[in-house]
Amino acid sequence: MKKAVVAIGGNALNKPGEKPSAEAMKKNLLGTVKHLADLIEDGYDLVITHGNGPQVGNLLVQQEIAKDTLPPFPIDVNDAMTQGSIGYLITQTLGNELKSRGTERQIACVLTQIIVDRNDPGFENPTKPVGPFYDEETAKKLQAEKGWIMKEDAGRGWRRVVPSPKPLDVVEIEAIKALTGNDFILVAGGGGGIPVVKKDDGTLEGVEAVIDKDRASALLARLLDADLFLILTAVDHAYINFGKPDQKALERISVNEAKKLMDEGHFAKGSMYPKIESAIDFVESTGKEAIITSLEKVKEAIQGKSGTHITK
Repeated sequence: MKKAVVAIGGNALNKPGEKPSAEAMKKNLLGTVKHLADLIEDGYDLVITHGNGPQVGNLLVQQEIAKDTLPPFPIDVNDAMTQGSIGYLITQTLGNELKSRGTERQIACVLTQIIVDRNDPGFENPTKPVGPFYDEETAKKLQAEKGWIMKEDAGRGWRRVVPSPKPLDVVEIEAIKALTGNDFILVAGGGGGIPVVKKDDGTLEGVEAVIDKDRASALLARLLDADLFLILTAVDHAYINFGKPDQKALERISVNEAKKLMDEGHFAKGSMYPKIESAIDFVESTGKEAIITSLEKVKEAIQGKSGTHITK
């Protein structure tokens, strides 16, 4: 069996402008898991990761509204809550899809802590978008009233941003290896994992941050020695000059070509940039292939007919 780490994007859970309800997420996942089940039937053992920026941001909004009744939770606890809720929905919908095809596989969700550096510069310069989109006027009002840091997000509106430190290690990696080695399909590293720091006495402590899910997924793929790293997003390819009349889909590029395009500013910091960066990280470390494509084109991408393929 071939091992693939598959990072599914936020569009697999909530569509733009859609009410962020549990019912909507489950409905969207019913379509998402059909593509994941196809990969399983094609002989891939999957480790599925997912984002949580919108969901953890929505929890923060809910808790801000209710703060006079119930104390808000720190961000790391909200990260854990979204890992559990989204992991539950993925494991259930994927299990039901496989069962409907006559395929029986064990699927498990592993609550995953990711070690970060307490002195990571990301804590001084928050960049990770969370929660809903706002217009500029509302965003500046929230920044003044609540002290949130608000930034424009890739032309889509304004969002709150929180620290996003670099992932360094996976606390539960041996458990994840043991399960993948025993024919389990896993959901792990959800939302980039729960950010924790290691104290001087070796114990762990959560910190207020949201790790980028693509960077955490690349780390997980490296540690698992995955055969393939798939980043699924809202577009079929990465592009240069995206959104402009002369935009061009990238089909096959080397690590060096990808780095050059990053330096030239072709990829938006809040969207495609961390995906390209994470793909490079995996390919450089393993010599294997990373693919960026849409959920709908994932099967064609594996066959070499779609997607952006990044190789050494």
